[in-house]
Amino acid sequence: MNGCETFRGDSQRNLKSNPIRQKRSERLTSIKVASQQSSLPASRLPKRIPGELFARNLVERRTLIYQLVKRDFQQRYVGSIAGWMWGFIHPLVLLASYTFIFTVCMNQKLGPGEVTQNYPLWLFAGMLPWLLFSETVQRSSGSLVEQANLITKTVFPAEIMPVAIFLSSLMSHLLALGLVIGAVGLWLHQFSPAVLMLPAFMLVVGIFAVGVGWIASSLQVYLRDTVQVVMVGLTFWFWLTPIFIPDDRYPARFRFLLDLNPLAYVVRDYRLMLLGNTLPPLRDLLAAGAFGIAAFVVGGLFFRRLKRGFGDVL
Repeated sequence: MNGCETFRGDSQRNLKSNPIRQKRSERLTSIKVASQQSSLPASRLPKRIPGELFARNLVERRTLIYQLVKRDFQQRYVGSIAGWMWGFIHPLVLLASYTFIFTVCMNQKLGPGEVTQNYPLWLFAGMLPWLLFSETVQRSSGSLVEQANLITKTVFPAEIMPVAIFLSSLMSHLLALGLVIGAVGLWLHQFSPAVLMLPAFMLVVGIFAVGVGWIASSLQVYLRDTVQVVMVGLTFWFWLTPIFIPDDRYPARFRFLLDLNPLAYVVRDYRLMLLGNTLPPLRDLLAAGAFGIAAFVVGGLFFRRLKRGFGDVL
């Protein structure tokens, strides 16, 4: 017994003095534990929902997301005299430009079936969700490469970058939204209680944009032309969304593209909620939500798959 104890003590001291042997011993121990767990029956293995850890990581890092959103929003206007007031000035100038070009110069008219005959407000209300989506996707595409030092040199959850970019863009979106609601009250002398449903559609745009942003940002790490491809794709996508052109003016043979475009549902319903006095159809919210959830899940799985090699490429 004394000889066994002496041998065991000597082996433990040798492991502590030799780090290579200690690592080998720890590796063998982990392999034994894994083999024992794999030998357990399926009923006793812990069951996890796919993507559960990924979603939990987003929730647990909410403080970090808040700090990133705050920093991003402040950096946009750092050093400027007007500061965050530029969030009002830019959409105000855009609205004034639309009014002059389409009302004064082109005398643009809408069909009798539209929710309003005020073309500038009709156009601007449709632009709001598109600007939120396109800004999130476009900025997310290059976010990982831009933050390469932060991702590679620290334990940083890269998946929160598109989420933080969306939330930062949402703040500018809310400023522009307040401007539109004020303009509707001033010009059309109305306020629709349906605007209370806007957060549901913002959430749909958010999960859809973040899902697409995850795919684009992870591809950009390996294929540096992804940002350019995304910009070209967004250009085509813009004209396949009924922003400048009403739905009924699209050729009949191409209208199926509107049914496959989740932004088309959101644009139509934004106009109904901001300019009309009717609630948007529930089927539009369900259809857009289905596209959004699908993009969020696929984008999350895609990002998690490619994330393993970020440290070797960035």
